[in-house]
Amino acid sequence: MSEGTMQRRVERDQRAKRLNRVLVCAAAVPVMLVAAGCSSDSGSGDSTDKAAKAGASASASSSPSPTVQAAAYDKLPEPCKALSKKTLKDLVPKGKSGKEGKSDDISTRASCSWDSLDNNGVKGSQFRWLNVSMLRFESDVARGPADKLAQEYYEKQVQEAQAAEGAKGVKSEPVAGTGDQATAVHYDLKKKEGTFKQQTIVARVENVVVTLDYNGAGLAGDKTPDEGDLLKDAKKAVKEAVEAVSTANGKGGGTADSAPSGAASESSKPSKSPSKSASEEASDDSSKDASASPSKKPASKS
Repeated sequence: MSEGTMQRRVERDQRAKRLNRVLVCAAAVPVMLVAAGCSSDSGSGDSTDKAAKAGASASASSSPSPTVQAAAYDKLPEPCKALSKKTLKDLVPKGKSGKEGKSDDISTRASCSWDSLDNNGVKGSQFRWLNVSMLRFESDVARGPADKLAQEYYEKQVQEAQAAEGAKGVKSEPVAGTGDQATAVHYDLKKKEGTFKQQTIVARVENVVVTLDYNGAGLAGDKTPDEGDLLKDAKKAVKEAVEAVSTANGKGGGTADSAPSGAASESSKPSKSPSKSASEEASDDSSKDASASPSKKPASKS
């Protein structure tokens, strides 16, 4: 074999070795890239999950608990002492001690009624009946602040008074200077005993609703009382009842016996712990407050 032939064979062997090395390296590179890629993806996913969990945990821990404004008034006055002796003498002159209504919680629901029969013998008699009921609402996280609940009940009471069964000539008017809002509803009720003049005034002060019912009739031939006089007396009485609510909670211009004039306009110090159960008790059975139902009382008292 000539020297030239041997030289060419050596060169071919060397080129073959270099080509094998290149192919081996080329095959190794994708494997390394794939391994690196998998490693990178795994790390990124773990860190993302951890960050998401940490964010959710921080958000949950920082979210405030639901709150609602506390009720302004946390008590009611004694219902049979909500009106001054002078006012009672004017409205129910022959009346005796008031009859307090039944209540599971007098700090939430309270009422008192009086009746008067001035018997003039063959000339007939004058009948009067007066009832004051008070309903206090508590703030509730699910249902809302106490004053809002009281306003809803106030509006419902006014509507019920306007739709009283047997009412004739129903009239409504706002009553100024009495609590946060007040409405007077008055009408006639024709009964076999005579014509009863009914006055219902619904007032709201903060989270308390006061409903005053006052009616009068001339019986056995006596003259029917003047509606204007009855309404004037009813307005004076409901103003005192509203004032008594404010006074019982540390606000207002005086006690019921001092016969204060003017309405309470300030809110008392909020109660520290609004009670859900008290709010539910006050609103679940609003029909019970028809203890002052004008469409039924005159007949029962005549």
